[in-house]
Amino acid sequence: MSTHRYGVHKIDVILSGAKNLAFLRARRCFVALKMNLQKLNRLSPYVAFAVSIFLAFFLSSCQPKSDKDLILELMEKAVKLAEKRDIDNLLVKLTDDYSDFEGRDKSKTRELLVQYFEQYKGIVIHILSTRFDELDSWGATIQTEMAVSSGGAEVLRKLIRFAGETYRFKIQLQKTNRQWQVRSAGWHDVGLEGLFPESLSVLQKLFPKIF
Repeated sequence: MSTHRYGVHKIDVILSGAKNLAFLRARRCFVALKMNLQKLNRLSPYVAFAVSIFLAFFLSSCQPKSDKDLILELMEKAVKLAEKRDIDNLLVKLTDDYSDFEGRDKSKTRELLVQYFEQYKGIVIHILSTRFDELDSWGATIQTEMAVSSGGAEVLRKLIRFAGETYRFKIQLQKTNRQWQVRSAGWHDVGLEGLFPESLSVLQKLFPKIF
């Protein structure tokens, strides 16, 4: 074999080997890609579900709260402030011309709260239900029932089958500068037998042993 032919043959062998190596690498890449796609297909339903949950939460959080939601939120915040004995921030929830069913204004209401918090320790309040009697863009009237207890841990009160006292509040609210505040309030003890059915149902879940 001449030197020329030997050189050409050697080049052919090298090219053939290179082609085979490239083919093997391409084949491995294709197999790896196929396996990844199969894994992705198996995961995609879960990924799609997670994405759909995230989008639903994101879209719902972007929607403005209704006046009903804001009022219910106000009541929850007021209850937490009362449990913390935070009189100053509690009074912020009242309008400047606030008056209760016995004619107490904000100043007299402060005195009432101070006396109440001095007399009762460990106050726990459960909102049982809220009914909307009237609601428009500037005012609302609601009836909300609460279970109020104090003294000792709530676990102990459950053990001795004591849910506290149950009250019905009739509250008029006013919307000013996009903020809801309490304009007037009245309350009375209704007892277990006088509760709204939906309130009694919630109370039974909170204190199942008292029934």
